[in-house]
Amino acid sequence: MMSMAVPLLLGCLLDRWWGEPRRFHPLVGWARWAQRLEQALHGQRFGILRGGVAWALAVLPAVAVAAALQLWLGHSYWMWLPAALGVYLSIGWESLTEHGQRVATPLLAGDIHSAREALGMIVSRDVDALDEQGIANAACESMLENGADAVFAALFWFALLGLPGVVLYRLSNTLDAMWGYKNEHYLTFGRVAARADDILNWLPARLTVLAYAAVSGSIASGRASLRCARTYGARWKSPNAGPVMAAGAGALGCQLGGWSSYHGVRQWRGQLGEGAVAAPADIIRAIALVNRAGVLWVAVTLAVIAIISVFS
Repeated sequence: MMSMAVPLLLGCLLDRWWGEPRRFHPLVGWARWAQRLEQALHGQRFGILRGGVAWALAVLPAVAVAAALQLWLGHSYWMWLPAALGVYLSIGWESLTEHGQRVATPLLAGDIHSAREALGMIVSRDVDALDEQGIANAACESMLENGADAVFAALFWFALLGLPGVVLYRLSNTLDAMWGYKNEHYLTFGRVAARADDILNWLPARLTVLAYAAVSGSIASGRASLRCARTYGARWKSPNAGPVMAAGAGALGCQLGGWSSYHGVRQWRGQLGEGAVAAPADIIRAIALVNRAGVLWVAVTLAVIAIISVFS
């Protein structure tokens, strides 16, 4: 089981030291391949089937290569490096923290223009008209949701299935971000990508809820976190993002959700959490919550791996 524990820890340390690759990220090259598949296969007739074929051609070959590599190298030390690189390239822990800080720092200093620009790099909603409260709300939601998507779920699938698991998750999650929109263009073509991501995120999202509650800081805030996840999470449009963000809002003691605008269309998205609306300082608190939950997540994962190795 050391073949899982060491690469997982090393991958997290590489992410902490280096952050996201600045010059070339393999996902960027892979995304170009996914775009070519979309151009070749997209169509309204048999859209779900076309999207499913595109998803399979984009994801399964890479997963097969990762599985073959893991089968070939087995539990040897030679597997540690590719496995650690797989973890490093699949999580965005340090990048998430950096992006959150880039929004919080100017916002706390009163520079709303710079905060809006930084926020526009990490959210899909319209940011031009957001005031201080709206920026804080959007940034907190992004930190909490991406804690599950960009960090915890990837570590979960690596711990469960090794390199093929983390490759499967990261590519599926990326395709959901590319094709999983409920608009006319992607409604049928992107359905398989969206459902695959929902399935792969279902259990990690629920474990993230528990992690946010566990590191909330007190028994009362932990209970509030779980209560908000149950009360508000189920009403959210996303079956996984809703409970995660609601749990985070409950742990922080603030209210998220509400009105937002996407591509010029204003939408009521429901309430997440209870208490005062999010403030600029809550972005820093959200980052800290994600980091504490991440440390707990890694520690518990390594402990489980150690226990299994003792009894195996």
